[in-house]
Amino acid sequence: MGNDADRYRRFLDGDDNGLREIIDIYYNGLTLYICGIVKDISETEDIVQETFVKIAVKKPKFDPKASFKTWLFTIARNIAYNYVKRYRSRMSDQPIEDHITLSDGTDLEIEYLKTQRNIDLHEAMKKLNPDYFQVLYLMYFEDLATEEIASIMHRSKRQIGDLVYRSKKSLKSILEKAGFQYEDF
Repeated sequence: MGNDADRYRRFLDGDDNGLREIIDIYYNGLTLYICGIVKDISETEDIVQETFVKIAVKKPKFDPKASFKTWLFTIARNIAYNYVKRYRSRMSDQPIEDHITLSDGTDLEIEYLKTQRNIDLHEAMKKLNPDYFQVLYLMYFEDLATEEIASIMHRSKRQIGDLVYRSKKSLKSILEKAGFQYEDF
């Protein structure tokens, strides 16, 4: 992850290409991750854009000893959660899932996930509650370690382990209801 930290350092030193490279690397992954939280593609795109604007304008400090990816995903997650809080305060007492839906099969998902198996898996994951989606997405699609996921989600490593277990169990149930064999994934 040192290269990403170097890109950010280059940007802070005045090289705009550093930020462009970061956006190119992380835009699609952040979009899919945030979409699992807010469940609305247009709001997701705004949040991802706001994430990059925040690091471009406010230039928050980054600890080079930490993982750049974890730092960036944490910023995006915090912005997404602030959106969800604002959205819920404007809506009735009904759950947010009753008000917003994700359009199926966006081009971005197809381009990013590439294979039909991963597309099917991602579609099933979108049916999970947001915490379950996040932990599985970060672990298996972004290949983050438990410690990094714990940092992003503001949980302990043990809580992440428990969450992974419950998430897999829930995903297995969803896949079986859809006619898939869980072992195929």
